[in-house]
Amino acid sequence: MRIARIAGASGPEFAVQGGAGSWFTVGSLGITAATTAEVVAAAGALSASVVGERGGGVNDPQFLSPIVAPGKVIALGLNYADHMRETSQEPPVSPRVFGKFSSSIIGPYDDIEVDDRLSRQVDYETELAVVIGKRAKHVAEADALSIVFGYLVCNDVSARDAQKIDGQLDRSKSFDTFCPLGPWITSADNVPDPQALGIRTWVNGEIRQDSSTSQMYFKTAYLIHYLSLGMTFEPGDVILTGTPHGVGWAMKPPRFLVPGDVVESEVEGLGRLRNRVVAAPR
Repeated sequence: MRIARIAGASGPEFAVQGGAGSWFTVGSLGITAATTAEVVAAAGALSASVVGERGGGVNDPQFLSPIVAPGKVIALGLNYADHMRETSQEPPVSPRVFGKFSSSIIGPYDDIEVDDRLSRQVDYETELAVVIGKRAKHVAEADALSIVFGYLVCNDVSARDAQKIDGQLDRSKSFDTFCPLGPWITSADNVPDPQALGIRTWVNGEIRQDSSTSQMYFKTAYLIHYLSLGMTFEPGDVILTGTPHGVGWAMKPPRFLVPGDVVESEVEGLGRLRNRVVAAPR
């Protein structure tokens, strides 16, 4: 099952993809859901409502971010073996965790705004994002994937110079528009192994990142287990699992994003984001 959030005549609405490829708003199915947590709670009814080759629906929707009002957006730094090699860094003893503020979230085709008063070293990081489906704490690693509702694509946009100045990651990763997410949530039952997915980034059509989630140092199940030891997960929470090699700051010379660039981020089977880079309004 794929769940998206699309633009409608009366405002944004969640929608589910039917068997023929069309999208059906949850309202048209008699279901009310305004946040990601609410649409997760309604997943059983949605799955039962859209089956086979049901006709009608929306055939060419405008996709918005399917992540609305998350309680937590948790991100991981330095979590791919190939990224460690390209940056000549040793593997961390434990996962490097930081928060990404929800005000940075934009849709899969919205513009990324860069403000040269804040940063001249804006970088891309394509990542596998995990959406939690159940309230849980102290989750065993063997059971961790059972609390996952679904997966989607993220670009963890980063201001590298601000990151260095701050000595931490939260602000430099959380500027407005620095978290494109989408284009939809693919339910976990359609992703048999989250550690076997290709992950790629293109900038202006040039491939920059080309790797696999198999390169994760701390795997998805372990990350959920580790994080759950100290915090309670709620439905709709999001985990960003890190990025592979090929980031702009590690290139020689570094190649950062500038207005006019187009960044495409893809995780195999989960869709592709396409975001223009523009100058932030003065």
